Amino acid sequence: MTAKDCGHDDEDHHKKLHRRLFAAALGLVIVVLFLILLIWLILRPTKPHFVLQDATVYAFNLSSAATTLTTTLQITLSSRNPNDRIGIYYDKIDVYAAYHGQQITLPTLLPANYQGHKDVTVWSPFLYGNAVPVAPYTGVSLTQDQIAGTVLVNIKIDGRVRWKVGTFISGKYHLNVNCPAYINFGGRNNGVAVGPAVIKYQLILDCHVDV
Repeated sequence: MTAKDCGHDDEDHHKKLHRRLFAAALGLVIVVLFLILLIWLILRPTKPHFVLQDATVYAFNLSSAATTLTTTLQITLSSRNPNDRIGIYYDKIDVYAAYHGQQITLPTLLPANYQGHKDVTVWSPFLYGNAVPVAPYTGVSLTQDQIAGTVLVNIKIDGRVRWKVGTFISGKYHLNVNCPAYINFGGRNNGVAVGPAVIKYQLILDCHVDV
């Protein structure tokens, strides 16, 4: 056997070794991913449960020309993790108020946090919207609702969550929450006066959650 033949044999041996190592590493990755998927399917994470507990109205004023709306609200919002073995990371959570599909306050960023099994988290953010322009048809509709005495304000959440199973943490999932709140502006008897022209409404309303 010549030196050239020996060189070819060594090269073939290294190629086979590299292929085997690559196949073993790939097989290990596939097994780990399969185990993670299996655990995920067995545990099946359930969406968090959101409740809009109350809303305090400091300002909800439509301009005389019905073209701008000034809103100041403080809401109390709770979230419960219904899972026995899965934790939830809330990474970026924005909350804002909307009327007839139009955003009427700036988004307020809620503090990021981790929610353990069966834990409950409560937030009480302020929502502000100063002279927000509204579409003509929105102004007309809002005027009619205020005359009728009841206004539907949607408290919405847009954020990102991650699931934690043991030491495994998933990628980020989009969280959408919609809390429809029928607020009665017909008189103080429908709420509790907590200051001059400030009314607090007890709501206890379940929210629709999409993840």
